Amino acid sequence: MQATPPSMNIGDAARASGVTAKMIRHYESIGLVPAPRRTGAGYRLYSEREVRVLQFIHRGRVLGFSLDQIKNLLALWEDKGRASADVRALAQTHIEELDRKIAEMAAMRRTLVSLAASCHGDARSACPILDDLATH
Repeated sequence: MQATPPSMNIGDAARASGVTAKMIRHYESIGLVPAPRRTGAGYRLYSEREVRVLQFIHRGRVLGFSLDQIKNLLALWEDKGRASADVRALAQTHIEELDRKIAEMAAMRRTLVSLAASCHGDARSACPILDDLATH
């Protein structure tokens, strides 16, 4: 006879994984994670393995991976015959996306710094910040 693996309810799984209960339900609804076992009363029960998957997803989100990218990473993680080059290629693509976003944000910051510097910040109604927003 095989012992039943220890299990956690959704609140415990949320605390252990760093993923909110609401997001756990969302990930289940979109098929990112399979539906867990349920008690006779319908409560979700999560094994240590399922919590590890949730931790994986949480860490992926912290690193800025999209849900589609995380789905791909999960598939690679599950595939013990995968080539690490596949994982690296996905990470490199994400790094390039981050670099592009960082450059865009730096440009936004430069523009805002310039606009804020040109604003008198006094009782006058003239405002170069609003003028810029209205003309672009």
